[in-house]
Amino acid sequence: MENSFTRRLLLFTSKLGYQTRSFEAAAQKHATEIIYVTDRCHQLEDPWGDRAIAVHFESAHSAAANVVAALNGKSVDGILALGDSPSVAAAYTARELGISYNHPVAVEACRSKLRMREVFREIGLKTPWFRDINLDPLPEPALLGISYPCVLKPLSLSASRGVIRANNRDEFISAAQRIRKLLESPEIRATREAHLDQILVEGYITGREVAVEGLLTDGVLKVLAIFDKPDSLEGPYFEETIYVTPSNLTESQQLSIQKCVQDCARAMGLTRGPVHAEFRIHGDGTATEVWPLEIAARPIGGLCARALRFVENENQTVENKNAKEQASIGLEELLLLHSVDLPVSTWTRERMASGVMMIPVPSSGILERVQGKESARETPGITELLITARLHDYIEAWPEGASYLGFLFAAAEKPREVEQALRAAHAKLRFTLTPRLPVQHQASGRSAR
Repeated sequence: MENSFTRRLLLFTSKLGYQTRSFEAAAQKHATEIIYVTDRCHQLEDPWGDRAIAVHFESAHSAAANVVAALNGKSVDGILALGDSPSVAAAYTARELGISYNHPVAVEACRSKLRMREVFREIGLKTPWFRDINLDPLPEPALLGISYPCVLKPLSLSASRGVIRANNRDEFISAAQRIRKLLESPEIRATREAHLDQILVEGYITGREVAVEGLLTDGVLKVLAIFDKPDSLEGPYFEETIYVTPSNLTESQQLSIQKCVQDCARAMGLTRGPVHAEFRIHGDGTATEVWPLEIAARPIGGLCARALRFVENENQTVENKNAKEQASIGLEELLLLHSVDLPVSTWTRERMASGVMMIPVPSSGILERVQGKESARETPGITELLITARLHDYIEAWPEGASYLGFLFAAAEKPREVEQALRAAHAKLRFTLTPRLPVQHQASGRSAR
């Protein structure tokens, strides 16, 4: 059975689901065996039947050693990581196996918002004022020289979790208290992230926000997509919603963004694999300022990758357009090809505009009912609706939350039509969330049913 594979890929991922199934389909197509590396308990005996190597991502050195031992001499052709924590363990494993990948120090630097700001400032990229502060005792902003508006954020959490804008002293104190409570929660403590007693405070950056998806090969960047974020992300919280590509920014602005992505990657020491970067943009196309927010050594998170499709020839003619659409591939397949050193230079994003809405959480509560799904799916331009939140689960809103209610996908001839379709479909959805009642302990000591 093993001889039917010509290549072998190590895939580091926190969880298995929709995205990993896309990788499985791509792997079968290209005769590649996927060996999963996940952070579930090693004492469970293959509960999902995927033969994954169980590690703890927070202990990257130990994770690398465990993977090497589990491989027991098997050769590996490539490594790919989905998510921030898996990317560090993947980097250490690649170094142990002698596989081309990002240096562990570079990936670790991307995991620290403070170190990233320091690097950006050192090489002369647009950078707001910033400083790290301790949360115990709670800081007095007047003694720290804080100016407003500013943004407070944990050093390593992702998806804008715990990120809060403050416009004055009272809002600063309230935000710091709220972030400290989040970082002291059992869920966050269990991640064993470093510096959970510190946060980053920086000047608020005005302007529209964009995201960039790219691939690095020997340090050279290939931009896969620039996403516009049409919703205003001004705070006080920064839950993301809509991504649409291609961007409607001017060609000059997009070139400035691409240069900034390359500069960020080079500054952080990234050389290999997918990168996802976020920016704030000022200017009118003739005098554009690009302010990097962050760059990560991983692809776009979760199911958002479904908004991207690629074809082999960007200059497709009318005659072969339909054939090319049938031959399109998803981001997962493109990443697999790149990871095992198969050619990807001829693949470009399809011409059709596309986008995704990460369905926002209106308020924290227990999800009791979802209405309007069929109506939303029937909205012109909508290609897919996935409700990922489970009924009767407690869903937290931002800034404490990090999971969306689901995802809407759309495609159309123009980006504006994609955005309109996403908004129209979302307007048809109704989510019933009820407050969670306080836990009451029974005098008898028996567990409640």
